[in-house]
Amino acid sequence: MLKLGVVGYGYWGPNIVRNFSSQPGCRVVAICDKNPRVFAQALSRHPGVRATSNPDEVMSAPDIDAVAVVTPVSTHYDLTKKALERGKHVFVEKPFTGTSAQAEELIELADRKNLQIMVDHTFLFNGAVRKIKELVDGGVLGPLYYYDSTRVNLGLFQHDVNVIWDLAPHDLAIIDYLIGLDPELVVATGGAHLNGMADMAYITLCFPNNILAHLNVNWLSPVKMRTTLVGGERKMLVWNDLEPSEKVKVYDKGVQITEAHDESRQRLKDLIEAKVFEVGSGPAIHDLLVSYRSGDMWAPRVDQTEALQLEARYFLDCVASGEKPFNDGRAGLRVVKMLEAADESLKRRREIVYAPSR
Repeated sequence: MLKLGVVGYGYWGPNIVRNFSSQPGCRVVAICDKNPRVFAQALSRHPGVRATSNPDEVMSAPDIDAVAVVTPVSTHYDLTKKALERGKHVFVEKPFTGTSAQAEELIELADRKNLQIMVDHTFLFNGAVRKIKELVDGGVLGPLYYYDSTRVNLGLFQHDVNVIWDLAPHDLAIIDYLIGLDPELVVATGGAHLNGMADMAYITLCFPNNILAHLNVNWLSPVKMRTTLVGGERKMLVWNDLEPSEKVKVYDKGVQITEAHDESRQRLKDLIEAKVFEVGSGPAIHDLLVSYRSGDMWAPRVDQTEALQLEARYFLDCVASGEKPFNDGRAGLRVVKMLEAADESLKRRREIVYAPSR
């Protein structure tokens, strides 16, 4: 029986407590929050669980095996370090840390003490994302061309991080999971309109093999949108996370360059010699070589199990077996490095060359 302590019971904490409490082989024994109102809620909702406003009581408790850190990112490093130093496995909210140096230190500490770190990249356990991963790994889409995401809504404004650090970690974790490569270049543009921190941003990442990713994150949108396009050589898909059903739709559509046959080659040669490629003077080369494919659309079945339920189970299994989770500290570090690069690009208004971390 793994005994868990949860530090932070605000927005996401109740979901953490609910999902871990429902898992066989796990018991939430302590909840910590410094906010008096939230502290009172924790007491009333979980009368059989110890409640405290001091996180050190959770970290030092001998009957706690693992700690879930569900607090603002500025506190992740200190709380995670204390938990690891006291021999606790850690489940930590995204993003992992506020800097890549902090992440690297925590990874080294966990490795030295043979402890697990899992970063709560919840969307990696989402049924739609797992289906997309299956399609990508199975070659259904063919070699990837692009990942294009719109993740916008009105609020919730954060006071400790900008919109990049708040919304982009979801897609950056998904990109890291699907593509499995480090970006070569990161470019971000955006603006701050209300509290001095960026509240809207556009992020472009260039990956090897000519793969591009583009993210639109925005706290100032009049409507909530969660739409992602993933394009490959063979097929393309649309993932709309707000759709009640058919969240993923795969389109047998594409464009390809065909090799010219003998007759086409001769026609091309004649056209080149006749110099008819100026505007308005005749057909262009791509008219002869580019072909468009428009086939069927199909919506694969997507598992509707709550993502956090699967993630909680996976954390417990990894602690029991000693297996490194795929969303471990190193995965968290890669996301933090992309966030840092985007943030730096936004501030300096120039492209940032990314240093690989794999």
